[in-house]
Amino acid sequence: MSQNVSALLYIVSGVLFIMALRGLSHPTTSRQGNLYGMIGMGLAVLTTLVGHPPAGVGAWALIILGLAIGGGAGAVIAKRVPMTAMPQLVAAFHSLVGLAAVAGAAATLYAPQAVGILENGHIHKESLFEMALGVAIGAITFTGSVIAFAKLDGRMSGKPIMLPQRHAINIALGIALVVLIAIFIGTESKAIFWLIVLLSFALGGLLIIPIGGADMPVVVSMLNSYSGWAAAGIGFTLGNLALIITGALVGSSGAILSYIMCKAMNRSFFSVILGGFGGDAAAGPAGAVETRPVKQGSADDAAYIMKNAERVIIVPGYGMAVAQAQHSLREMVDMLKKEGVDVKYAIHPVAGRMPGHMNVLLAEANVPYDEVFELEDINGEFPQADVAFVIGANDVTNPAAKTDKASPIYGMPILDVEKAKTVLFIKRGMGSGYAGVENEVFFRDNTMMLFGDAKKVVDSILKNL
Repeated sequence: MSQNVSALLYIVSGVLFIMALRGLSHPTTSRQGNLYGMIGMGLAVLTTLVGHPPAGVGAWALIILGLAIGGGAGAVIAKRVPMTAMPQLVAAFHSLVGLAAVAGAAATLYAPQAVGILENGHIHKESLFEMALGVAIGAITFTGSVIAFAKLDGRMSGKPIMLPQRHAINIALGIALVVLIAIFIGTESKAIFWLIVLLSFALGGLLIIPIGGADMPVVVSMLNSYSGWAAAGIGFTLGNLALIITGALVGSSGAILSYIMCKAMNRSFFSVILGGFGGDAAAGPAGAVETRPVKQGSADDAAYIMKNAERVIIVPGYGMAVAQAQHSLREMVDMLKKEGVDVKYAIHPVAGRMPGHMNVLLAEANVPYDEVFELEDINGEFPQADVAFVIGANDVTNPAAKTDKASPIYGMPILDVEKAKTVLFIKRGMGSGYAGVENEVFFRDNTMMLFGDAKKVVDSILKNL
């Protein structure tokens, strides 16, 4: 296959990737977007194999074995992992992209003749720079994603771990990395290359460990961006147009998404990276228990109130995801609609543990897309709502974000559930959410607390309806 034909096919795959991103921007076109992405990746892989065929039967066998193992593992994981575990799965996949960038850079360093970057027996300086940058970003992505996975999966506490002198350590590591990259470009030393890898591994872990659970949505999108830039860097080294296009698309889209998430939380990107707020109280009834009285209701009370309402707005959160209550919730809403109740869903940009987490769960339960609204589109409707039904959300409904300047979530846009005539709040206990801030809505006169597992509570409401 000629270079011109390969370049043309890579451009076609790049166009398919762009169409995939466009399709994934809306639930109704997401399946089509996924299909475009799969076709584009398949075309890119085939173009690479045909344009640069492996030398010998052994090399072909390794590639086929790798495709079989990777594809088989991916298929099994995709079928077994529940939608509630999607955030940690995404983090795990990011770690593999970072590790692939490290492996690709190492292979290029040890066999530069295979990719044509040698001149007079030495690797081109620009290729050394691309290689060093790609491997540093890839290594940071790998360990950072492993830590994010551990926090999201409950294998590590979601609370920020404030390491002593962490800023000084990170700055020192960053400076050391820059110096080592400069030395590597000048010497082509394999020892320096692996030292860059080790320091980057350490920096990736140290950057993510102090970040709390409330900032995990930003961390996931940020690591997504890192993985893209790592792939793009190695793409330049290998002279692979598909890697460059794909990496740039993933890197830029992840960066934009990180910005959107930070804006939704009224936080700067640097405040997140330098160690944000957070805790793991949302995972259970941890945190200080408030002694002020609250109005506690039953499933029968909730069923009666909603059955006699005209407008109900559902606000899902991570508690719904943990309890896997989305299917029961949809059944409850279907029954309410049969009674003539107007029901809508309100989604906060950072509800759950990754961007779009609630949208995905509701889509899994076959909730109609036209009933799901983002914060800016529905917030003005809460004053006209008879009921705001909050199922497992906490920080994203906390009025302290508007009233308490000392609060860590001050300034974050929230869903104005407290403006509804009645607020039904499902929660397992009185513990605070990820931000470690008590929600004042619990103690409002128009709030009724429904304590218990979200799915069990909704199932009880269903029986009463």
